[in-house]
Amino acid sequence: MNKLLVSLVLSLGVAGTAQALPGDAEAGKDKVAMCAACHGADGNSMLPNFPSLAGLGQKYLQKQMLDIKEARRPVVEMTGMLDALSVQDLWDIAAFYDSQTPKPGVANADAEVLARGEAIFRGGNLETGLPACTGCHSPTGKGNDPAGYPRLAGQHGAYIAKQLTDFREGDRTNDGDTMTMRTTASRLSNKDIEAVSAYIQGLR
Repeated sequence: MNKLLVSLVLSLGVAGTAQALPGDAEAGKDKVAMCAACHGADGNSMLPNFPSLAGLGQKYLQKQMLDIKEARRPVVEMTGMLDALSVQDLWDIAAFYDSQTPKPGVANADAEVLARGEAIFRGGNLETGLPACTGCHSPTGKGNDPAGYPRLAGQHGAYIAKQLTDFREGDRTNDGDTMTMRTTASRLSNKDIEAVSAYIQGLR
């Protein structure tokens, strides 16, 4: 029995190691100079239309950059910027930004809007079949990196609102065959998007 237990533990350890993400944060530090103007040197963007990348999740970040590079996610501002980078470069950049500390955001909406946003984030809407954001992005908004779900807490509300609108209108489609975000966003009104985006910006 003891030998079986030891064998099981060792096999799980090997499996866990095999699934480790390949990014090297130290190597990535030397590859992000071109990113700083929009996303900040430490991944905390000062511009509301550009996302903060600090702590966003290595797996998510790498996927988004690869999707942009391979034209699955059109981002006009990043046209051509990733063309010369290898897949390993993208992993390293993702690891660097994920290792940075995100700065907390501040909610800039009135109490009624924030209450509506919190209700959507935490409870969804049973009448419209809208799921709670917490199911994928965690109750604290820190996301789930192994699953590839990004951190939302503290992200610029303007950026969140644009992404939700783009998913709803079909202008962003790189959420996979399950269409999780497109389906979710299709159940959000403009006021819902405004409210949940404002709440996310102030979430800590």
